Amino acid sequence: HNSNFKEWLHKAHDDELNAKSILTHRDGTPSGVCFLSQQMTEKLLKGLLVFYNKRFPKVHDLLALETMLLDVSPDIKEFHKNFSLLNTYYIETRYPGDYPEFSWHDAEEAFTAAVEIKEYIQAKVKKS
Repeated sequence: HNSNFKEWLHKAHDDELNAKSILTHRDGTPSGVCFLSQQMTEKLLKGLLVFYNKRFPKVHDLLALETMLLDVSPDIKEFHKNFSLLNTYYIETRYPGDYPEFSWHDAEEAFTAAVEIKEYIQAKVKKS
């Protein structure tokens, strides 16, 4: 297997720790948690693609990454709602006023969606 997939999962874990810290201590913004949850998920999906030796373009769209995984990991579609939700939090440019302020409820929901995907992907790579 391409060992590089572990680097993607490690980077995703960093995003997870940062998001969890903000959520736990409220020492940041809900928007930050939403963005980190999207980033974490993007890295997890790219890690799974690398794990399956699948090439992918430079893309941030979680639904596009989901589609690329369907042939090797068809049950990934069970997380379609998670990807749709998290996709709304990708920020191309972060200028003031470019994105709405999200609530702590949004942040909790985004983080939970990302963690569900993490658990799914960890189970996939453990089986190998």
